[in-house]
Amino acid sequence: MSEGSLEAPIRHPIDWNNPDFYDGEKLDKELRRVFDICHGCRRCFNLCDTFPKLFDLIDDSETGELDSVASEDFKPAIDACTLCDMCFMTKCPYVPPHEFNLDFPHLMLRYRAIEHRNGQIPFATKQITETDRNGKMARPVAGLVNWGTKTENKLTRPILQVVSGINKEADLPKYQSKTISSQIKTAKSKVNKSAPAFGRKAVLYATCFVNYNNSKIGLAAEKVLSINGVETELIYPNCCGMPKLEHGDIAAVAKNAKEVATALLPWIDKGYDVIALIPSCALMLKFEWPLILPNDEDIKRLSEATKDISEYIVELSKNEGLADGMVSTPRPVTLHLACHARAQNMGPKAAEMLKLLPDADIKVIERCSGHGGSWGMMKKNFDAALKIGKPVARTALEQISSEVVSECPLAGVHIRQGIKQLKEEGDEGDLPDTVPHPIEILAKSYGF
Repeated sequence: MSEGSLEAPIRHPIDWNNPDFYDGEKLDKELRRVFDICHGCRRCFNLCDTFPKLFDLIDDSETGELDSVASEDFKPAIDACTLCDMCFMTKCPYVPPHEFNLDFPHLMLRYRAIEHRNGQIPFATKQITETDRNGKMARPVAGLVNWGTKTENKLTRPILQVVSGINKEADLPKYQSKTISSQIKTAKSKVNKSAPAFGRKAVLYATCFVNYNNSKIGLAAEKVLSINGVETELIYPNCCGMPKLEHGDIAAVAKNAKEVATALLPWIDKGYDVIALIPSCALMLKFEWPLILPNDEDIKRLSEATKDISEYIVELSKNEGLADGMVSTPRPVTLHLACHARAQNMGPKAAEMLKLLPDADIKVIERCSGHGGSWGMMKKNFDAALKIGKPVARTALEQISSEVVSECPLAGVHIRQGIKQLKEEGDEGDLPDTVPHPIEILAKSYGF
């Protein structure tokens, strides 16, 4: 194996059940091995804040090399990693099967897993990852919660910042009073029996965000699939565990994986495909869960049956063809491709999907928005998150006449915040009311 090889990257299973995985000395040895290789390469300098922090740390040391950097000084660089996987997927020439065997994101995950085991993850930070509990608690008082989390609320947001560490200026997703699971019971569409794809069946994995925060994504997906002849069922057992993965709680992710697989496998047995509505969740089902539970046949079957919603629509268009009835959008569309969609290694499926629209005028932004899950919301990261996402926000703002969409709803919130900041700095252009998911654009084109 040589640098520049055309061999496909591979990822090794995450050895989180091995006691050596949590050995601090062995971790430090591996960090130093990998950081020294990164220091000599530096191809990732412009991806995120981790690599500039790491390289500055080394350059400013006594010898200008890693040997004079104290291990306790690694933490700020490691904390800046959002586990977006872009270094592994798009930049690093030393990923497996190269003999250097670099998987930078999973090394950062190992560091956080040790922190988690040692009780070093702040209590408030862990509470943010309890998405199901938080969603259930917020639902009955959604209006009050949304009022309290508005950035304009100068009474509650400073308190929230002190308690949780979430920056008082960070725009947060809204909660809804009705879950997608309850809404779909009365909003379900009739399956179009004349559609070319009639006879296909799919189960929609709603995800915590769609269930508690933005049901429009799930409703749009259900309507687009129904008009295209696909019989759908919506299932939401619990969260995929991505928020907990970001903070190293791998055991909790494995538990969630098994519970979701138990709920979805009977549908696979009945001939249903599995569709994840959010890219981060699709990435978990398709790639991360099989690496965390490599010997679990149920997880493997679920992984093989799962597709991202955009990926599934493109597959329908190529195999059976889409139903008639789409009309062109009133405005061009500027699409932000999510990092976790790119990390699925499936190609720009959201762009392919939107190009199926009549007279499609699609501009694609293929850069990180900077949000990084809960990372970009936190006070210590907020300014860096806006800085990382500024090129995305500027490109979106420059497309004055277009509708801005993103595959990732959290990225959409962050992009809108970046546009708002640019406008406050004097840039001209329109601030979108929302940054919807591209499936919502397809639903509109069908008249929904």
